[in-house]
Amino acid sequence: MGRWGGRLGALLLGAPLALAFPRPGWWWLALVGLAPLLLAAMAAPSGREAALRAWLGGTGFFLAVDAFLFPEVGPFMVPLAMLLAALWLPVGWLAWVLLGGGGSTRLGPGRLGAALALVPSAFVAGEALRSWDGLGGPWGLLGASQWNAPELLSVAALGGVWGLSFLLVAVNVAVAAALGRGVPGSTRVLAAAAAAALPLAALGFWALRPPPPPAGTATVAFVQPGVVGPVEDRFRASERLSRTLPASPRPDLVAWGESSLGRDPAADPGDLARLEAVARDTGAPVLANVDAQRAGDGGIYKSALLVGPAGVLGSYDKLRLVPFGEYVPLRPLLGWVARFTDAAPVDRHRGAHLAVLSAGGLRIGPLICFESAFPDLARNLAASGAEVVVVQTADTTFQGSWGLDQHASLAAVRAVESGRPVVQAALSGTSAAFDARGRRLAWAPGGWRGAATVELPRSQERTPYVRVGDVVPAACAAALAAAGLVAALRRRRPG
Repeated sequence: MGRWGGRLGALLLGAPLALAFPRPGWWWLALVGLAPLLLAAMAAPSGREAALRAWLGGTGFFLAVDAFLFPEVGPFMVPLAMLLAALWLPVGWLAWVLLGGGGSTRLGPGRLGAALALVPSAFVAGEALRSWDGLGGPWGLLGASQWNAPELLSVAALGGVWGLSFLLVAVNVAVAAALGRGVPGSTRVLAAAAAAALPLAALGFWALRPPPPPAGTATVAFVQPGVVGPVEDRFRASERLSRTLPASPRPDLVAWGESSLGRDPAADPGDLARLEAVARDTGAPVLANVDAQRAGDGGIYKSALLVGPAGVLGSYDKLRLVPFGEYVPLRPLLGWVARFTDAAPVDRHRGAHLAVLSAGGLRIGPLICFESAFPDLARNLAASGAEVVVVQTADTTFQGSWGLDQHASLAAVRAVESGRPVVQAALSGTSAAFDARGRRLAWAPGGWRGAATVELPRSQERTPYVRVGDVVPAACAAALAAAGLVAALRRRRPG
């Protein structure tokens, strides 16, 4: 094929893996979709070339899975994808060292075991690193592709989305080893057995896991008015739709989308009175969302505001902001980027901490938009006593794109990780709700307009992930460090 042919092939091989995510959501593709790129890395003439092929494959993947960003980010999408894909470089190099590089004929059980541990570790470590919000955040984590496969998604209760990513990459490594050229027959059999055993183990956990103890139900309403530009019109649309909710069952909470209130109600008592009136008319507190300059310090915050019939019950200021969206990193140096993108002309301010708000007898953990992509936030809300996680988002920018469904699908992953039902209320869709085991209870696509209620089984379960946190990325980093130390000691050994 030649060097450049192999590189072009690697770039193309990375893109189909995006089809495992919504839409179309072919979850099964995540079990095999990385194997062709691993085979291309294994067949590379050098470790350097293998790493380069993995980088190009990662670039193709990020360009495909984040394609909905092109209209907003423009030409900057390409360097952004290349930056994120750089985290795939160690994956390709390790695949070559352990499974290819002319050493496939020596591929025995020990070497295969090392590959099954270290290649997924490199992949998960890269996912964890880019999950720092300054690098763009954890969008397109491989484990999140299993949102509509409850059997495999159940693994997220053990180790978060990281454990599920590890499992999926390990299956792909086993498939690549079983198909690799020059691999001894006995090792092929072991690799094929591993490729089958790993998903079966997840299926066994899902089948044998006891159901959560009964804890009653909660009824949450969500309001989806659509793309309404003027601030006052958007406010009125949410008010009007809220009043169309049926009297029975009476909701415990009415959730509005992000930026449903585009001005600070503290500066206008009339706005607060209108929210109180909606709470009285619906019989439930209203979780509105304010995106406006705040009276007092003059900063612009994105805030969840819980209002009952008698006034404000609590609030939460968004912690994780979208880089080059809600703020521009190093704006004095990079502010020119805002001229070519939809970045906010003025940086939003960050909140100080998470908050669990009490809506009568229901304790809710609010998250705002991009924050539903971060595993630790929903986990910490569950650990702090939240019974339901509510995600408020707008998503008006990505109408008609895969981005709407990708965003809504994250609620299923957060639900399984945290052991709590999750509701996403989107201004313009997709709104959705999932129970604590990731089963879909509601789904309102981008074209739907209205208000609806969903009954959520409450859960007090503390999943292993809530108890122990992000141990999987830490274990992956430790495994890579230990392997590097062993390799260095072997090189220093005489002979």
